[in-house]
Amino acid sequence: MVVYLILLITFGWYLQRQASKTVGEYYVANRRIPGWVVSLAFFSTFVSTNTYIGQAGESFRYGLSWTWVGVFWAVFCIISWQILGPRMRNQSIRLKSFTVPDYFQLRYQSQLSRSIRVLSAVIILFATVWYMTGIAKGCAHLLHTLLDIPYAYGAAFMLFFTCFYTIAGGMYGIMWTDAVQGILMFIVAIVMISLPFVYVGGYDVLMAKIALVDHVSKKGTPIGNGLVTFGQLTSFTYIVGIGLSIGMKQISEPKLLIRFYTVKDKAGMKFAMTWTPIFMGVSLVCVMGLGALVHGMVTTEEAAQLINNTDEVVGFMLKKFNNPLISGICLMGLFAAGMAALASVTLVVGTTLVKDMWNVWKPMPTERIIPRTKVVMLLYCVIVYYFTIFPPADVVELSAFAGSVYVASFFPTIFGGLYFRWGTDLGAIASMVAGIVVNIIWRFGVRTRYESLGDIHEVFPAFIASFIAYVLVSKLTAQRKPSPDHLTTVFGTEPTVDYVKG
Repeated sequence: MVVYLILLITFGWYLQRQASKTVGEYYVANRRIPGWVVSLAFFSTFVSTNTYIGQAGESFRYGLSWTWVGVFWAVFCIISWQILGPRMRNQSIRLKSFTVPDYFQLRYQSQLSRSIRVLSAVIILFATVWYMTGIAKGCAHLLHTLLDIPYAYGAAFMLFFTCFYTIAGGMYGIMWTDAVQGILMFIVAIVMISLPFVYVGGYDVLMAKIALVDHVSKKGTPIGNGLVTFGQLTSFTYIVGIGLSIGMKQISEPKLLIRFYTVKDKAGMKFAMTWTPIFMGVSLVCVMGLGALVHGMVTTEEAAQLINNTDEVVGFMLKKFNNPLISGICLMGLFAAGMAALASVTLVVGTTLVKDMWNVWKPMPTERIIPRTKVVMLLYCVIVYYFTIFPPADVVELSAFAGSVYVASFFPTIFGGLYFRWGTDLGAIASMVAGIVVNIIWRFGVRTRYESLGDIHEVFPAFIASFIAYVLVSKLTAQRKPSPDHLTTVFGTEPTVDYVKG
């Protein structure tokens, strides 16, 4: 762990010389990142500790059925790179866009486009708090379980160490360290899935043990063969809800979409389009059902405690396996997962607050943008730390709610911007407002009040309302669509040349 942290510090220090020259370099690495680096960085940023700890632990409660959540994620990874990636890269170059909110302003050019930019920035800040809280919470539990580090200290270390190397390296530092972390995470996923089999003595022995257990579910009823029976411990509706709300972040979340901005050339884009889903799919197969396998390692009393604290399952597994070398390797990979996601989100927060809110409200000299971005990143981490100390939900629910907000608020506006020439500024605003309002109402006013609707995730009604609002309002305000000349700039009349070639 010490060697790993020293390497990260050294990497961030080395890359800060390139990262601090211009806004383009600090925000999007001057669009010069090789495809293989972007591919690994996309994978490591999306598959964070929310997956390696939260989702892996959740299958302890819901069994191997939970692996289907990973199937949805892999499908949306393919959709993201095949449908959004190339167009997002090309349009961001044509419009000289550095952030997702400024893409909205530049794409939906009108008197209201500044309002779209600010509204999207507010949504990003709202959703990001819950997502970052989930990551820090998962890593803090891991440190407490394995190393007996107090929860508050572990959360502080995770948040502020990541913040400092993000401040130092900017997008250059994030992309290259994320690529290294992606390699570590891929290896650790394979290592972790093997531990329950090694512990009990092989595949046949473990599968026989989890096929029929005397452990009880969260509701207090016997699990029996529920771990290996599809849909017995949770409804398919809930699986689909989590699968969509988190998986669809790949087609709507700024920290992932900004990856498309950084790709160096078309060859790099083709590499990433092919290999990112492979990295994603293999790791998810290893991780998503891990918790169910841990049932074969625990006693009835231990299972009763873990069923209500699934964020602690992975840490407990490593402690039970009791091999310091293996634990150290896995801990390194799990921290890599958390840091990769936190670093990317932290930079998005900084760019959003400074470039898409502060600079829009009161334009500032270019030379002040980067220093102010660094300051607000640190301040935002302080806010997230408070929520981590007093978390409002577990890791999976925090991540799923944040994902649902992104999906419903942004995807119709992004997809419409990339593909629909008839999309309008009012359509974009209506879509964002509908998405976040329905999300909040359904999450806090419907699911908690009506038990029969508890498994219907807010992503379903929120996304439907958002997409209908975008299409309906855009069609009713067709006269507000941008001018033909601007649409020609956005969509182009011929393929975009490679950025590095001019």
